This record gives sequence, structure tokens and C-alpha cells, in this order.
Amino acid sequence: MGVLSHAYETIRARLDDNICFVQIHRPEANNAIDNRLIDEIGSVLRDCEGVAKIVVLEGSRDVFCSGADFKEIQAGFEQNRSREQDPGPLYDLWQRLASGPYITVAHVQGRANAGGIGFVAACDIVLGDTNATFSLSELLFGLMPACVLPFLIRRVGFAKANFMTLSTQPISAAQAQAWGLVDICEDNSPNLLRKQLLRLRRLGTDGIARYKRYATSLDDVLSCSKGKALAGNLEVFSDPSNLQKIDRYVRTGKFPWE
Repeated sequence: MGVLSHAYETIRARLDDNICFVQIHRPEANNAIDNRLIDEIGSVLRDCEGVAKIVVLEGSRDVFCSGADFKEIQAGFEQNRSREQDPGPLYDLWQRLASGPYITVAHVQGRANAGGIGFVAACDIVLGDTNATFSLSELLFGLMPACVLPFLIRRVGFAKANFMTLSTQPISAAQAQAWGLVDICEDNSPNLLRKQLLRLRRLGTDGIARYKRYATSLDDVLSCSKGKALAGNLEVFSDPSNLQKIDRYVRTGKFPWE
């Protein structure tokens, strides 16, 4: 199977019967999202169609995913290039998690921030460790979670997504569960995942695919929002003042207000 035949750089992937485990593995970059990560997770999801009925997405114990890779963005800024990462592939990746013919499970330990929330909100089921935190920090740099918001609003509603965006503060796993971003959280989240998978394994592949097609047909908000989300993302990431803030942060570690 293709999912096991590649040498991935940014993820670890393994197939256990008909469950595919995908771990974001960029410890040197706090599990940030770069173009390679998007390509590799997308490749795994395509390989899973017709083979895996469950896809489990994980990070490390300390960091699930920290969002966009500022170093990748800063490298383009230093060389006077426009931002290399087209937001379309990442949006498409999240949309595939939401609508693909398999159950997608986000197992969140540690910190999920910015684009990491996109991965979380796109999944069918979200399991969290009680120590996990969830945040949208983009506005601190003059950015906004343009591509994340359609997925987050679909999960928790506009008011709570709006609060997370404007406050930029992390919320706890318990708060995320109360708001509907997390479905279940426990102290021992690996055991929680194991228990959930024991039940999910009983579902048939055809039944899952049929249900996902039907569920997607009931709610077209992700498809309808795509154009606005991509335009909003390109607007903030092409603003020279925002790119300068990112450049300064990568070079000095100083936030825009420091």
C-alpha cells in the first residue's frame, strides 16, 4: 500500500489493519505546517481511500501543531519573494479530512495553535488530553485565521470562533470540550483513543463512506466559504507590514509589541 511505501520527512505513518495513524513529526519546528507537511499528509489521505476506514491524526505529547512555519515564510521574505505557500492545498487538505470516505480522528496532546486548530476542527472526532490547549494567535501578528474559521465555525459556531480569534488566548481542553471543539477529553488520552477505536473498528467501510457522502451533502459551508477564505489568507500574508513582523520575530524572537 502507498501509505507505507514512502519515506516521509515531516510525518510518521503506519497502517494497523484498516486504521491509518498519521503523526505530525517536525520536532525541530514545533510541528509547524510547511509545504512538505501538506503534501505528505495529502498523499497519505489519498492512499487511504478504499483501504483505511479510520485515519488518526496526532502530534507529539507537547505540541499537536503550532500553525504556519514562520521560518518558511521569512525565508521567502528575505529573498524578496512573495509567499510561496498557496493556501489552497492546505484548505483542500482540511476539506479532505472533513469529507473523505473514512472517519478522521484528531488525538490532541499538548498545544494546538493557529493552523493546528484547522486540523482539529476538520476532523470528525476530536479526542483531547486534559492538558491540551487550543488557541488562535494570528491577530498578534496582524494576520487572521482566514482558512481555519470555516472549519472552526462549523464546529463551535461564530461567536466562540470570534472570541478565540480576538482574544488570541489559549483555552483549556475542558473549555474546548464545553464549546464542542473537543468531543471527549481524559487524563490518559492514549487509552481514550484505544477505547474509541475498539468501537469504531466495528463499523463497515462502505457504511462509513456512504455516511460521509451524505453528511457532506447536508452542509456545503466549507465549499461555499473556500473562495473568501483563500482571498482573506492571501491578503494578510501579502501585506508587507505583516511579513516584516514575521521576519523580525524569526530573527530576534521578539513579538510585534516588544
